[in-house]
Amino acid sequence: MELGIGIGWRPEIADAVEALPGIDWVEAVAENLCADHLPASLVRLRERGVTVVPHGVSLGLGGAERPDPGRLAGLAARATLLGTPLVTEHIAFVRAGGARTASPVLEAGHLLPVPRTRAALDVLCENVRVAQDSLPVPLALENIAALISWPDEELTEGQFLAELVERTGVRLLIDVANLHTNHVNRGEDPATALDELPVEAIAYVHVAGGVEKDGVWHDTHAHPVTAPVLGVLAELRSRIAPPGVLLERDDDFPPAAELAGELDTIRATLEARAHADADRDGVREPVRRAPRPTPPARRPEDPEALRDRVAVAQTSLLSALVAGTPAPEGFDHRRLGVQSRALAAKRADVVAKVAPELPQILGLGYRDAFLAYARSRPMSAGYRRDALDFAEQLLIAGRPADEAARRRLTRWWQDRTAPRPPRRTTRLVRAARSVLAGR
Repeated sequence: MELGIGIGWRPEIADAVEALPGIDWVEAVAENLCADHLPASLVRLRERGVTVVPHGVSLGLGGAERPDPGRLAGLAARATLLGTPLVTEHIAFVRAGGARTASPVLEAGHLLPVPRTRAALDVLCENVRVAQDSLPVPLALENIAALISWPDEELTEGQFLAELVERTGVRLLIDVANLHTNHVNRGEDPATALDELPVEAIAYVHVAGGVEKDGVWHDTHAHPVTAPVLGVLAELRSRIAPPGVLLERDDDFPPAAELAGELDTIRATLEARAHADADRDGVREPVRRAPRPTPPARRPEDPEALRDRVAVAQTSLLSALVAGTPAPEGFDHRRLGVQSRALAAKRADVVAKVAPELPQILGLGYRDAFLAYARSRPMSAGYRRDALDFAEQLLIAGRPADEAARRRLTRWWQDRTAPRPPRRTTRLVRAARSVLAGR
């Protein structure tokens, strides 16, 4: 299946995407689409013959629980609506806690890395099979960027992906920006990862921008694509001609001319490497995949006990990141701090997008107020509920101090939740529940 050159479709740049020359396909975040009708822009693109691929972000296939049937049904419905040749998701976990750990469910609001262990791989493989059986088209999974590393990992990224493909037949979505991120943050060589993974399983490739701060690479999708990322794309092209390559941009969108320029640079990178390799054919050594280690003999483990063990580890990590509990043994405390602050900042940014009235009402005080709220209130039910809970906590505390702003916030809250704002009794009851829940 040849996709060609594409770009991530976002509502903020829908008009620009439609006008870009040479776009063969687009990718849309699945959770941002309704299951029964499409935005007019995507309808027009499809009428022009542009393929639209739904890209999921909330299944959490690397988590301890089996995939939620409702989320799978939603992704399947979007795939059917779009008439897409495949759907994509991530090798990550996005929530933890619940019945397996007798603790509240916590939402990361972000893609977090699974440990590259055989236990985690066993759980992931079963979750992938469940997803594959529920979807009407093939599934491809994306490698993610990470700020943190799990202790005592048994496999490299390439080895982990190779075994996943061998055991499930799943396709791969390789993000070269994420390989670069893991090179900076975790010291992992992108070329080695490409040597170890089965490049013939690649469905398509992501390219995105980021920025380095204090020795940490942040995969922002809000900055131009850098030369090192293009270098990783060239490395991949030296091994295989990818069926599709897509430019991702999720924030701080530049003018359409800049997006077109980045797409041209991606095309030029692919073409230059292809020509260079063609000129050297017959001279250079063929790329040989590094041998994969033979899995050690393991005693069979009860699948539910295995999931329980993964659940405890993931809940401990996520709780440290979003609820301020002690860091699990073996993790880099400094990196955990960086990740924790990044999660809180992303949470504040996304809430400001789904509820833009809040920063309008609170003004410059919005961000500090939200970050203070987030330190004591982990997210448990998505960003829209988070926005309502944040406003509720402000009103309970008698904030904002400006009376006119407080009235506006009260009206906003009333329109979305209840006929009147929370009172002192409500605060006491909810505080007691939070204590009993261990929050």
